[in-house]
Amino acid sequence: MTDLTDRLGPDKVKLGVCCTLWWNDDFPTIDAGIPFGQAVSEMALAGFQGCSIGHKYPSDAAELKAALDLRGLEISEPWTSTYFTISKMRHRTIAAFEETLEHLKALGGSELVVAEFGASSHLLPVDVFANRPQFTNAQWDALTSGLDELGKIATSAGMRLSYHHHMGTGVQTRADIDRLLAATDPALVHLLLDTAHLAFAGDDPLDLARAHADRIGHVHMKDIRTEVVSRVREEGLSFQEAVELGVFTVPGDGSIDFRPILGVLADAGYEGWLVVEAEQDPNKANPLEYAKKARSYLADVLGW
Repeated sequence: MTDLTDRLGPDKVKLGVCCTLWWNDDFPTIDAGIPFGQAVSEMALAGFQGCSIGHKYPSDAAELKAALDLRGLEISEPWTSTYFTISKMRHRTIAAFEETLEHLKALGGSELVVAEFGASSHLLPVDVFANRPQFTNAQWDALTSGLDELGKIATSAGMRLSYHHHMGTGVQTRADIDRLLAATDPALVHLLLDTAHLAFAGDDPLDLARAHADRIGHVHMKDIRTEVVSRVREEGLSFQEAVELGVFTVPGDGSIDFRPILGVLADAGYEGWLVVEAEQDPNKANPLEYAKKARSYLADVLGW
């Protein structure tokens, strides 16, 4: 039994897995042809309790819930892209978020994840570092006020909103995250800690966890291959090229030590999802094999 078994036991956290092990929602060409039914069956087989939502999932909530219930899975989170930093997109962004919330409500979930993709470089065939947006003060104000509004909507529905910092976006680095958290309401806007996205950006996820432990509402446990990060920087590669080269992998297979990060979460009394993620090419990295590898690593670290 590890020190974390009681403090981050199954009564405190749930273990989820993202469908990006099986296919990529941003880049449809990164796909091995694995259908929805096989993917969610393999998630359950690997020992996870929940999963994110992907583009191959049934759009009908009743059909999706029945398929997940059959396998003992819950929804760890849906994703909504926000565009508050783009002129005249506030209303559309809020409408899309409310639609996602209603879908999640029908599925019995409670965690909502958003990320600002205004002018993001991560979908473009360009240097992901050199071309990521730098928001103006007015854009920052639009983003943070918009997030507070989404947080109010989520809270009034009994749900929790967490912000996902992301490579190629205007909220990529530790400094960006600090600014966003300082300008949003702690009761309404929480932080999704994505360990690999922050390490990819050049910052330390452990330091971030220590600094903002009280704001963390959701966790993506994703590992990183530092040699690929170095190549991306040196060659000016795109985010898609980085993914295809294997910049991301599952916990325990890269350079991040998750034990102290989980210790910080335990010390802060974290309760919620720990979601394994790895945006890998399923043609190169067998999804079930890597899902089982991640679950085995978590069993070793958490003791269950």
